Amino acid sequence: MWNGYPMPGLSSDAVLDLLREVAAEVITPRFRSLATGEVMEKNPGDLVTVADREAEAIITDRLGAAYPDAVVLGEEAHALDHSVMDRYLAADHAFTVDPVDGTKNFVHGSPDHAVMVAETLAGQTVRAWIWQPEHEVAWVAERGAGTWRNGERVHTTPVVDDPRGVTSIWAMRGHALRGMPAMRLSWVCCGIDYARLIEGAADYILYSRSNPWDHAPGTLLVTEAGGAVGHPDGTAYGPRSLRPGLVVAVDRPTYAAVQRRAHVAFAR
Repeated sequence: MWNGYPMPGLSSDAVLDLLREVAAEVITPRFRSLATGEVMEKNPGDLVTVADREAEAIITDRLGAAYPDAVVLGEEAHALDHSVMDRYLAADHAFTVDPVDGTKNFVHGSPDHAVMVAETLAGQTVRAWIWQPEHEVAWVAERGAGTWRNGERVHTTPVVDDPRGVTSIWAMRGHALRGMPAMRLSWVCCGIDYARLIEGAADYILYSRSNPWDHAPGTLLVTEAGGAVGHPDGTAYGPRSLRPGLVVAVDRPTYAAVQRRAHVAFAR
């Protein structure tokens, strides 16, 4: 049982094994080896590869077989059929799938890409997985049971000096929130960003959007490790939230300080 919900099907280890297997089968063999015609644009500047589509199909099929009543919201499925978002938002039990988070990094030969899945029950993220195949680092979080990096439990480190921030928002790179140091560009991959924050490479992150497949996994990792997450206007974040903007921080005081300043910046 999980917070009163039955949890049949795949164990957390089994889901992680699935991500590893899929990466080894269809993602890693194409890293720095994508052929002509294997990279497409969903929208101008928004890339997708055959690895994204094949990985998502396998993960979706396996999750669907284990949990036939759950809705699976995949990034690439949503790109083709936006109605899957409505089914996800209404579902009591659902999964999000980002088969190759950081597709641009992947296409350009950067190891900073990841495979991500999150499980939600009654509008709460209860389990999350991030596999970074080129770094060979696995992240797993379970609601109420902590965050684990390659099998070792981890925690965020509270800020003692001026908080160091990163952002995926190109227009805000180099920008300083009032009274804080200028922000650097993030690793431009949520599956790397959230992990780097927990590891201590940054104290907070600002995002412009809150797509569930991008943020449901990492937000659980951060909150279970001791961090805090919310929107710039101060409203709470949840895996059904589609409000613009997201503030992620290593601790509650840093979140509060950044949120107050980010709210002003986002309101301009």
